[in-house]
Amino acid sequence: MQSNFGIIGLGVMGKSLARNMANNGFKLSLYNRFVKGVEENVATDFIAKHASLNEAKGFEDLALFAQSLERPRKILLMVKAGPAIDAITEQLIPHLKEGDIIIDGGNSHYKDTEKRINRLSTKNIHFIGCGISGGEEGALKGPSIMPGGNENAYQLIGPYLEKIAARDKNGNPCCNYVGSSGSGHFVKMVHNGIEYAEMQLLAELYFILRYGKNKTPDEIANIFSSWAGTHLDGYLLEITAKILQKKEEGGWLIDQILDQAGNKGTGSWTTVAAAELGIPITMITAALFARYTSAFKEERVHAEKLYRRAPRPQSPLEEESNLHAGHPFWRGLGGGGTNNFEELNMEQIKNAYYLARIVNHHQGIHLISEAAETYNWKLHLPEIARIWTNGCIIRSVLMEELISVLQTTNRILIHPYFVDFIKKHKSDLTELITGAVRSEINIPCFAAAINFINGYTQKDSSANIIQAQRDFFGAHTYKRRDDPSGRSYHANWVE
Repeated sequence: MQSNFGIIGLGVMGKSLARNMANNGFKLSLYNRFVKGVEENVATDFIAKHASLNEAKGFEDLALFAQSLERPRKILLMVKAGPAIDAITEQLIPHLKEGDIIIDGGNSHYKDTEKRINRLSTKNIHFIGCGISGGEEGALKGPSIMPGGNENAYQLIGPYLEKIAARDKNGNPCCNYVGSSGSGHFVKMVHNGIEYAEMQLLAELYFILRYGKNKTPDEIANIFSSWAGTHLDGYLLEITAKILQKKEEGGWLIDQILDQAGNKGTGSWTTVAAAELGIPITMITAALFARYTSAFKEERVHAEKLYRRAPRPQSPLEEESNLHAGHPFWRGLGGGGTNNFEELNMEQIKNAYYLARIVNHHQGIHLISEAAETYNWKLHLPEIARIWTNGCIIRSVLMEELISVLQTTNRILIHPYFVDFIKKHKSDLTELITGAVRSEINIPCFAAAINFINGYTQKDSSANIIQAQRDFFGAHTYKRRDDPSGRSYHANWVE
């Protein structure tokens, strides 16, 4: 019997998706490359370890792999984004027929996906760019899936992808056709950008609670856990609480983890895409640059010695007794060693956190809506939000709220519910940022949120100075407030 579905690439995600498909009754053909002494019998060994894969077939020969699949062939690529996708695609083409479908399930750049779609369309082979979120556990138990490309091709693979996807609160699959061309990978890219900022906000919030409010990791974990079931709840909040509870040799593991954050490129791709489309995603960009700054650990250690006005402990472990005694960790900094967060209560902190998250989601959704208009993708924003309500890293109560919000507007910040909330609680975010600045605690994402709100909600800006400067040195012209026609003017600035 021929297999229903093929998977190429048996890394962590490929293996988890294979098990997910097998658990849902699909007959699989699995391929992994052969590298003598390094990767040998990967597919057959993997199949032997899992009873659910007893009907699966393992291959190290692409021709035999392709022959084992029913037509039209449905092949999921789970290999590293970039040249590896092109290489395996070129190797596959001689073994495929018209109407066969290749699905790229990795984090490929959407423009690369568009090129692959166009190239394979000349051979009447379909290429689907498919964003998959949820990590190893999501891939096994049910990820959020964002396929883009030819809609007719999606109709052939949709039943398989929807079967293995996570379910929303109504039991519907967190998978649906996103749109044409590279839109599936674009939407996944922005998902990852929003994820960057959500992670950074929690990191900054932890820092404020730990070193501004003198809370231990256990106490912070309890605070985060107490927000479960509220409008603040979400996957990243849940796992951060678990992270802060983890102990090792009597201490908190978080205190032993080096403060250098990695990245795999999707945050920078999102920032570049936003720049190309002219959309301000200031929080995602701030989160990206915060990771870049963290990489310069040795330089930061040296700079602290140059700039700090008074000595402080080298690590949280050395000051634990003082923390419990109520002494600020950041003693001797701006504010004269006083606790600049003393008047900030937990309700204000919660409001500031939620407000910043609203801004982050506004910016990400704005970027997607602009891409849809620019590239003529017919994207349904409420459906994208629904797909993101389970299985993915940014799933949250806020995301569930956005389904109905996006039915009426693609600008979250002008929706009456959020307008009312921000007007009531903007001062809470301001107070949190003020305390952090006075304590010299770096909070780039929270700061980006308040700056965006201030800029977005003011009808007048300083941009007239910028335009005058441009006209002065480059004769770039300007428009006048008192001329509604939109005519361009140039001034003789030096007379």
